[in-house]
Amino acid sequence: MNPLTKGLGATPPDCPLEAIETLGWNILDEDVSLPVAVLRQSRIHHNLEWMRQFIQRYGVQLAPHGKTTMSPTLFHLQLAHGAWGITLATAPQVQAAYAAGVRRVLLANQLVGKGNMAIVSRLLQDLDFSFCCLVDSPANVDALGRYFDETGQRLRVLIEYGVPGGRTGIRNADQEAELLEAIRRWPQSIDLVGIELYEGVLQEEDAIRALLRHVLQRARALADGNCFAEPEILLSGAGSAWFDVVAEEFAGQDIGHPLQVILRPGCYLTHDAGIYRDAEQRIQANNRVAREMGRSLLPALQLWANVQSMPEPGLAIIALGKRDAAFDAGMPITSLHHRPGSDHAPTAAPADWRITRMMDQHAFMTLPQDADLQVGDLLAFEISHPCLTFDKWRQLLLVDDDYRVVGAVETFF
Repeated sequence: MNPLTKGLGATPPDCPLEAIETLGWNILDEDVSLPVAVLRQSRIHHNLEWMRQFIQRYGVQLAPHGKTTMSPTLFHLQLAHGAWGITLATAPQVQAAYAAGVRRVLLANQLVGKGNMAIVSRLLQDLDFSFCCLVDSPANVDALGRYFDETGQRLRVLIEYGVPGGRTGIRNADQEAELLEAIRRWPQSIDLVGIELYEGVLQEEDAIRALLRHVLQRARALADGNCFAEPEILLSGAGSAWFDVVAEEFAGQDIGHPLQVILRPGCYLTHDAGIYRDAEQRIQANNRVAREMGRSLLPALQLWANVQSMPEPGLAIIALGKRDAAFDAGMPITSLHHRPGSDHAPTAAPADWRITRMMDQHAFMTLPQDADLQVGDLLAFEISHPCLTFDKWRQLLLVDDDYRVVGAVETFF
């Protein structure tokens, strides 16, 4: 544990992370330096079980995107709840996950540059480590082929399919043919094992379904052409917003060859009160399996902060800023209010207590002039887009339903 970082209490010298639960801290009793990021333990476990059941109902695999949290503790919770492996985005992330004991990784990205290849090559010396990455250009395939040929290793790759104006991924049949030809140039070091896409670059469901069906058709065609190096073909898609649609389109498909479908949502673990709440509402309305399962995903990540100043009527300055909370997909949402010393549980904050802008360490909150708020009060905030909140914290506290601190998790961004 790093006692010099934010979001902790007055930590005894040499206190290990595992001992935090013995310190008796409670967020509501001001035992912790605010602002603080907390994970509501009961909701984390609810979300883990919800996704386990969802994946099981569709008969597909889950490789949650670890870039969301970059927390080995949470990786292992996901693996313990049935995840096939962990998805990551960069070679250093893979290295951090490996150091924490993760032994199956899908790099949902291209592996570019010798420094990154060297990291993966070292990890592949462990024969128990399973790894694959994406390719979308002959130049990258040739660079990988040369590098892993020189090391005497084999690299497993998936072709990434994309869309015009999107992110990475091949766009057309000519690019596919050139990429396959490059893969064939390196039979001693490159193994094509599957196909991948990221549907989240599209916004409309019809366009997403069309892309998914196109990729499924290409998987069938490449399998019929004996392009894959392994009997079971990996087919992977699904960020956190459209995983239900990917499951509907990919699950149970017969392409004449063994197929393993791998979904990669990462934000389900903590969910949010913004963009993924909106996605969940769509899923609950449209997806039969989700409706049958009953309760939906629950937001589990909160930020607590003090009211720092009330310098003029209708304005409160909160000790929370861009260094603490994501704001790319919407400002933090004021959720709960608690007055220190009160015997009552936190109360719901009025809807008109709104964060309107943020600076590095300050948030501007507008509210009615007669609002019952004072300097020193505690406020809880829900967020949108958990990825960009997690990366602002080296440690997040686990709390029970009464906001007693029952543990902590570290992040490795």
